[in-house]
Amino acid sequence: MREHGRTRGGRRHRAPALHPRPDRCRPGPAAAVTAHRFRSDRRIPAALVALLVLGVAGLFLYDLAAVRAGRPAMAWRRELAHRLAVHTPADPGVQLVGWALALAGAVLLLLALTPGIRRILMMRSPDQDGGLGGAQEARPRLRAGIHRKDAAQVLRDRAVEVPGVRSARVRMGRSRVRVRATSHFRELDEVRADLDAVIAVGIEELGLAHPPRPRLRVRRRAD
Repeated sequence: MREHGRTRGGRRHRAPALHPRPDRCRPGPAAAVTAHRFRSDRRIPAALVALLVLGVAGLFLYDLAAVRAGRPAMAWRRELAHRLAVHTPADPGVQLVGWALALAGAVLLLLALTPGIRRILMMRSPDQDGGLGGAQEARPRLRAGIHRKDAAQVLRDRAVEVPGVRSARVRMGRSRVRVRATSHFRELDEVRADLDAVIAVGIEELGLAHPPRPRLRVRRRAD
């Protein structure tokens, strides 16, 4: 963060850049705040269920209208009525179909109740960060998120800037960040310590509502 200003002589001066200390920016339990995840639109499951219900209802409605008009019922409906009259709920086939329908209903309920979009990590909103007093109460609450791949790319760019790190791979999870780095000079303990500090600062700068815990793995480059 840089600040600019003017002196009495009209000259502009630049304040020194402020860098957060790694030991003060480590994510911890106190950094976790309440943030509601974005809900998925679930367009594909909703469209499939709607088309299925519409097709079955339309088929039954057409057959009932044909019967009312004096035409015979379709063969599939006569066969269905016959099977419903012959078979009982104790039959294995009926139970199998019932369990399949119950499982499909449970899956649909799960999709309807869960928010989804697990690939987006929730970020802290300005009113959760504080610092503006009562002005935050009048401001509508904002929600922000970052894609896992984008967050992993940010941490990877920070990791490769550590002296001694030749390459790095970052896998971003909801509760843990896995960093695998390859070193080609310096001691591994020193590289791991610097990498731990840099990743901790990077996680804090992402502003996540639930900062994940880093898990580092540093190895020597195989010649």
